[in-house]
Amino acid sequence: MAVFNGSHISFSFSQLGSAFGEHVTPTALENGRLFTYNAQLAKQLGLNESDLTSEAFRAILSAEQPLAGRTPFAMKYTGHQFGQYNPALGDGRGVLLGEWRDADGTLWDWHLKGAGKTPYSRHGDGRAVLRSTLREYLASAAMTGLNIPTTQALAMATSDTPVMRERIETAATLLRVTESHVRFGHFEYLFYSQQHEALGTLADYVIARHFPELAEAEKPYAALLQEIVERTADMIAQWQAIGFNHGVMNTDNMSILGQTFDYGPYAFLDDFDPGYICNHSDYSGRYAFNQQPAIALWNLSALGYAFTPLVDKDVINDILGSFEHRLQVAYSRAMRDKLGLSDAQPSDSELFNQLFALLEENQTDYTCFFYQLSQYRGDALLTAGTLNQFKPICQDTQALTEWLSAYQQRVHTLDDATRLACMQRTNPKYILRNYLAQAAIEAAEKGDLQPTHDLMTVLAHPFDEHPSLAHLANPPTDDNKGLALSCSS
Repeated sequence: MAVFNGSHISFSFSQLGSAFGEHVTPTALENGRLFTYNAQLAKQLGLNESDLTSEAFRAILSAEQPLAGRTPFAMKYTGHQFGQYNPALGDGRGVLLGEWRDADGTLWDWHLKGAGKTPYSRHGDGRAVLRSTLREYLASAAMTGLNIPTTQALAMATSDTPVMRERIETAATLLRVTESHVRFGHFEYLFYSQQHEALGTLADYVIARHFPELAEAEKPYAALLQEIVERTADMIAQWQAIGFNHGVMNTDNMSILGQTFDYGPYAFLDDFDPGYICNHSDYSGRYAFNQQPAIALWNLSALGYAFTPLVDKDVINDILGSFEHRLQVAYSRAMRDKLGLSDAQPSDSELFNQLFALLEENQTDYTCFFYQLSQYRGDALLTAGTLNQFKPICQDTQALTEWLSAYQQRVHTLDDATRLACMQRTNPKYILRNYLAQAAIEAAEKGDLQPTHDLMTVLAHPFDEHPSLAHLANPPTDDNKGLALSCSS
């Protein structure tokens, strides 16, 4: 179809030169076919159902035909994995197809994951499986619905191609869409390989494409680093407030746009456990939930080191020094919104700390607690009916009553309608719990997409009630808590 060959498609990143990667001919799926697509994202990109169900799109998604007839590009980057620098990274199972311009003029990278071997596959087969592909598809939809910056997934293909992981599985592809696939690791690669001229080229490219206003700054490269620090701090604050654990915060999984990037062993908290580890390969707990702010700063420091040919070290240190304050301000604002507090008071920190202690000691479901709290007027917080509603998720009624009393005292001067409206647009009823994702995967592997469609419905609007799908708000049973996930999940 002409829509996939028009002038609205460009290839600016691949034109930067051989220092940035290599052109690669993908390996097509066997009997590749459209599995599912995100209609909401498609509309944003100016695509309709006939476009996405066309033979032309199926061929692109199945790695049979390139976008607009141009050979895809495997991006070269490196990064720190679990704190150790790895020079052998790059797009090992994905290729950049090109950039799509929407009706507003925004450019979106189209990146196909699971398209076969590239020069950076190392010992891998370059494939993705249905299981991991569907998990990323669902995760990007969940984060979008929660208004947390993220890459998005336009569509998935499945196939008859067998792939060996822990067992024989089915190969799949994911068409990932975002404004940029540039990672911290792109800058690290050019720095450590001493390609400093190309490092400046990359910084110029990022500024021109994503932050053109920074070109007028007195020190554009310093302004770029500051922008990345601020966006990362804001993203991490949102992760911590919503209860999201990324699981693999390597520098090659960090976006320069401050977007959630590369979903592997991720999880949303069920019971509140600050030290929760969702990646069973993370033996030291480096990427535990409560370590994410510190790891983000560690990763930014690694990026700052890669900027040293471009920015004075003292300036870099000053920029990195702004991270913690930015994070704290953003996180405090997010937590006050979750409690419906329109202003900040010195006593709020103690109120938060007492709440976290209550949740942790009672192994209280994080999402359910805040959702329940957002349903009650201030004068109803200490009634028998309210306490009964909390009992299934918080057994210590005395401790709960003490905290609710303190909270009631804090909000008694606030307008209930305004407070509840803030809380109800901040505290979701639905999150992508691991047991729900696993159930959708198991059904999809049998050809049943209804659980996926149901999840996509509630994840697109997680703050709404969805009465017919209310069971998807249920916390997991004890048997379904803490599902072990790996980097292939």
